[in-house]
Amino acid sequence: MPVVLVTGMSGAGKSTALEALAQRGYRTVDTDYGDWIDRTGEPRWREDLVDALIAGHERSGEPLFLAGTVVNQAGFRARFDEVVLLSAPIATLLDRVATRTTNPFGGTEEDRERIIADTREVEPLLRASATVEIDTRLPPDVVADRLAALAGPPPRPA
Repeated sequence: MPVVLVTGMSGAGKSTALEALAQRGYRTVDTDYGDWIDRTGEPRWREDLVDALIAGHERSGEPLFLAGTVVNQAGFRARFDEVVLLSAPIATLLDRVATRTTNPFGGTEEDRERIIADTREVEPLLRASATVEIDTRLPPDVVADRLAALAGPPPRPA
């Protein structure tokens, strides 16, 4: 079953999309939370943990949605069946991070400047490696529908 990377800038809707997919019964991992990322220096996945996660998924036969935007995600590209870039205009991203309560990033002027710079510099790189791009100004259920269509039906409850 597929492994789908959901990537994008802060405020693009990665966590919202994964929450909607989890409610539908899909296995999801948002690497912004937990021990998935080494935050000493530029954030990067802890490769041992992400490798073990994907290997375990490959044995499970269930679809997996993995979200994150880190400097070393390209090293896992061959392990992803789809790479989905969630995108929105900078003004939308900044509005979202200003009002969210689940993640403090974006709450300072320095954070917002970083989001603007990353959107201009990093998002084109993400777009170049993506297999699909979804504009998250669409309703969250529509975004989740489009993601789910890439993975097939969720596993049946045991």
